[in-house]
Amino acid sequence: MSGEPWLILPTYNEAENVKAIVKAAGEVLATAAPDGFRVLVVDDGSPDGTGGIADALAGEKPWVEVLHRTEKNGIGPAYLAGFRHALERGAGYVMEMDSDFSHDPADLARLLAAVQQGADLALGSRYVPGGGVSDWGMLRRFISQGGSTYARLMLGLRVKDLTGGFKCFRREVLEEIQFDGVRSQGYAFQVELTYRAVQAGFKVVEVPIVFRDRQQGQSKMSWRIAAEAMWLVPLLRFR
Repeated sequence: MSGEPWLILPTYNEAENVKAIVKAAGEVLATAAPDGFRVLVVDDGSPDGTGGIADALAGEKPWVEVLHRTEKNGIGPAYLAGFRHALERGAGYVMEMDSDFSHDPADLARLLAAVQQGADLALGSRYVPGGGVSDWGMLRRFISQGGSTYARLMLGLRVKDLTGGFKCFRREVLEEIQFDGVRSQGYAFQVELTYRAVQAGFKVVEVPIVFRDRQQGQSKMSWRIAAEAMWLVPLLRFR
């Protein structure tokens, strides 16, 4: 399995989405990575049965694994657990994607191709030409784009979409940036990963995507997560 791409899907109360998103991602990766791939569902003890649905999928599909966590303490720790699991099992590429179809699984192929063709980290970007968002009101657009602009100015980066969670890492990036030291969550977690990669000298490219609001289930976004990013982002320069 050495060198395979691994897709990490963090879940909490995604019973309405998890089966469909895993199958959709698998169809794309089967073509994009014909020599093999893995999808890892990281479930934070969802009370709605998400973990059980994921276990059933793993019983049907040899390329699906499930990592059960007993507490819900943020998307950042869930991703870190997934990263560790994938790297320990020989992943060559590690991918992030939301589990609610906000990210189009079809775009996994373009992110993986960007890294295979020379990038170290490919970001699915809403804020480069060809990218965008749909189904959002003006307030949410302002918060999201404003958050990325704020982080870019604070950290002196050229990356347009710093808060997005649709990414593909070459394994060497995660090893070099010592991701176990990342403590932030939510928006700030995504900003910190990219900032560490840029600071370490890795090549980061932005691949245009269209982000769509979830159709099933409840959003995990909150004002607390946005506020965390506001005060944590400037501190990244001093770590």
